[in-house]
Amino acid sequence: MRIGIGYDVHKLVAERLLILGGVTVPFDKGLQGHSDADVLVHAIMDALLGAASLGDIGKFFPDTDDRYKNANSLHLLATVKQALQASNFTVVNIDSIIVAQKPKLADFLPKMAQNISEVLDISTTVVNVKATTEEYLGFTGNGEGIAAHAVCLLENERL
Repeated sequence: MRIGIGYDVHKLVAERLLILGGVTVPFDKGLQGHSDADVLVHAIMDALLGAASLGDIGKFFPDTDDRYKNANSLHLLATVKQALQASNFTVVNIDSIIVAQKPKLADFLPKMAQNISEVLDISTTVVNVKATTEEYLGFTGNGEGIAAHAVCLLENERL
């Protein structure tokens, strides 16, 4: 069994879609980044890669590579899944949290978990997605950006 932790943050900017967990969330701003800047999926990918000792998303998908410009992060997650499978890892569970003052995300969380579970080919019962505010404190509380944290447990019966 291996545990991994992931974290990501992106700045909120005008004229970008807000994509979280593969869901386009209606909002007047989106996240700035080389890909679609999906902080939730990025944090989950980092947790998975870390647990498997495979590096991080910067190693897999460098922001200097134009192949990943505006990339759909769920497609990148599928690549991480392939790397896990090649190393004989299976996902036991994922727990994650999005940190954003606005917009309210509760209605979108089930679809985010479903998207992630479908890409990883695991049950939605082992993918947990939560959201919280920061009570108007810090950069997320001030609406300057959105962050996400993720923890995962992997299993590899060959280790």
